[in-house]
Amino acid sequence: MAFDAKRPSRLLGADSNLKVSFEFFPPKTEAMEETLWRSIERLAPLGPSFVSVTYGAGGSTRERTHATVSRILKETPLTPAAHLTCVAATKDEVNDVVRAYRGAGVRHIVALRGDPVAGIGTAFAPHPGGYQSSADLVSGIKAVGDFEVSVGVYPEKHPESASLDHDIGMLKRKVDSGADRAITQFFFDNDKFEAYVEKVRAAGLDIPVVPGIVPVHNFTQVAGFAKRAGASVPDWLARRFEGLEDDAPTRQLVAAAVAAEQVLDLVDRGVTDFHFYTMNRADLVYAICHLLGMRPAKAPAPVEAAA
Repeated sequence: MAFDAKRPSRLLGADSNLKVSFEFFPPKTEAMEETLWRSIERLAPLGPSFVSVTYGAGGSTRERTHATVSRILKETPLTPAAHLTCVAATKDEVNDVVRAYRGAGVRHIVALRGDPVAGIGTAFAPHPGGYQSSADLVSGIKAVGDFEVSVGVYPEKHPESASLDHDIGMLKRKVDSGADRAITQFFFDNDKFEAYVEKVRAAGLDIPVVPGIVPVHNFTQVAGFAKRAGASVPDWLARRFEGLEDDAPTRQLVAAAVAAEQVLDLVDRGVTDFHFYTMNRADLVYAICHLLGMRPAKAPAPVEAAA
């Protein structure tokens, strides 16, 4: 990350111009639902720009995603963004989902190609009657209604891509189709993010590129995610968590320190927007936002650190 301990001494006040957004996934069980809504209630007072809700491969969580987005709209002041993919569905089926979101009051969609039905690492096969790529999906969404559309990008290239230049060419197609914002896959090396943004700008694209940040609740789990997503895990990061497998309290403290270092270094590089992959847990994300100078109107009751 090339982090300089002297750089983030300029901590931000509550009047900073930083913006944050949070990603959640639809719960599978009643217990997971309770955890999700506790997290939403804790993070909502921070005033995020939007909160996104993920969408399973092949639409496997379609109903739960829609239910979660609808409840956010009805019961909170938050602006939801619904994830949508073009995997294993016809254009008509995807368009029906888009129209259902519009009818529910959703005006922001995160458009993604989606993982292959057979899983990451297998070949992606577009549905013969469906959208062929995320760029095509963006065009389809824009044709249905006046939605704000965010798309995904990979600072270290998509794991299936031949090169980073190819990825940027794909981003140009998405922008030409109407994409309004790019949100990155998570990463831990800020130099690589900065280099990626420079390549995007050199290609003549002025779309906002928002860094995706994942707090490391569980290093082994996150390292597995990173391997599948093509995100590098620096040796220094592995050393930070070495020996803490059975020490959850210390692991939480280290995770907060690592994430704080990363976001404050990005702030010093001029970044003003952040997208947090919350894993449906609020503790570390709330702490990071506090360090960024964000304050709720009324401080929520403290919660016990999760194991």
